Amino acid sequence: MKGIAMPTRSDIDSILEHARAYLTQTLLPFWIERSPDPDHGGFLTYFDRHGKPTGETEKTFLMQIRMLFTMASAHRAGYGEGRCAELASMGARFILEHYWDDLHGGWYWIADRDGKPINTSKVGYGHCFGIYAFSEYHLATGDPLGREAAERTYRAVTEHMVDTRNGGFLELMQRDWQPERPGQYGGDRKSLDIHMHMMEALTTFYEMTRHPTHRRRLLETIDLLLSRMLRPDSGTGYYQFTYDFRPLPAIIFATSWGRDAAPEGGEAHPLDYTSYGHNVELAWLLQHASQILGFDRMRYAAVVRNMCDHCLRFGIDPEYGGVYCEGPAQAPTSRTEKQFWQQGEVLVGMLDAYLLFGEERYWRGFCSVWDFLFRHMVNMEGGGEWYERVDRKGSVLDGSLAHGWKISYHSVRSMIQVIRRLEQIQAPGGASSEVHRPT
Repeated sequence: MKGIAMPTRSDIDSILEHARAYLTQTLLPFWIERSPDPDHGGFLTYFDRHGKPTGETEKTFLMQIRMLFTMASAHRAGYGEGRCAELASMGARFILEHYWDDLHGGWYWIADRDGKPINTSKVGYGHCFGIYAFSEYHLATGDPLGREAAERTYRAVTEHMVDTRNGGFLELMQRDWQPERPGQYGGDRKSLDIHMHMMEALTTFYEMTRHPTHRRRLLETIDLLLSRMLRPDSGTGYYQFTYDFRPLPAIIFATSWGRDAAPEGGEAHPLDYTSYGHNVELAWLLQHASQILGFDRMRYAAVVRNMCDHCLRFGIDPEYGGVYCEGPAQAPTSRTEKQFWQQGEVLVGMLDAYLLFGEERYWRGFCSVWDFLFRHMVNMEGGGEWYERVDRKGSVLDGSLAHGWKISYHSVRSMIQVIRRLEQIQAPGGASSEVHRPT
């Protein structure tokens, strides 16, 4: 991060031009051309490091619903020349036809290529994205099926997932919504991750409905995140909790939606560990929620500053750039591998902090991650998607470009949001008009 001065308009124009060209000419085409399943509908999302299909055809609900979000959000942002809307419509209909449980309500977790359910669990993480993606789809296209599906998902969540005793949401359940077994099955735990994504989902849901009840639910979720799920010492997030929000050392659940490195000593995340990516993601999603709620832009500024400052201090590699996966809340980390999704979230969060405070260090943090990402993680030879994981210096540890959990969601969303924020910085009254003039 050394040697990067306060940016000029030319500096920002250069990155903005790069981001637009990469998104429109490389990243979106990767997904538009490769992912649609012409024979069965929905999306196929298993690609090796060369961008070639692996032959795997299992369709997780998460991959289908996140592809719906990707295509809807890209269309809503003005990309794809109508093709993204077509694919969003196709994906929405595949999901509605195959994943809804008519007997118990809610979404099945995994189906085969034809759409036949092969894992009928009810996973809270997926239901967050059911609300989120279908709301985005309706806002992007006006299709009433999107709103109906988002509202149907919200009803299932409020009926079956809300913890009326302790607050928040239950997360891992059987087909009939009974909590899963305790321990590795996760039926006795809650997490910051799912509550953060529920905030994200409720933000777009409320943007769609503007219903006061949905506003209250969003505010309740924000209050819970900030009052019960952050550390009192560092202000960063814990991973997992008991039902009544006592922090626990995190475990990897039997039902997974990620492909992290193997845990050390059987414990995925010690109690004193925190995720730099989740912290900064929470910060920028909170800032977006504040905007949709109509609050003053500085309402949650202290949270944004705290999360981004912590990431600058401990999470961003001062020598090689990029964001580490996780580390102690108040000390440097020894876990120096770098995963794809943290890079995307920190890019957005650092620009939000720069827009709020106009301080050079946030721009330097953004540039550090941007440069590392395009030097080491964006695989242009394989079509332009991001590698799953690299080591500290950028050597590939997991070269997969996509699978059942890693798809377009973080990469495409990050580029859309980065472009939006760089445009805000350049606009009259943006941060650039105040602090970016060459001296």
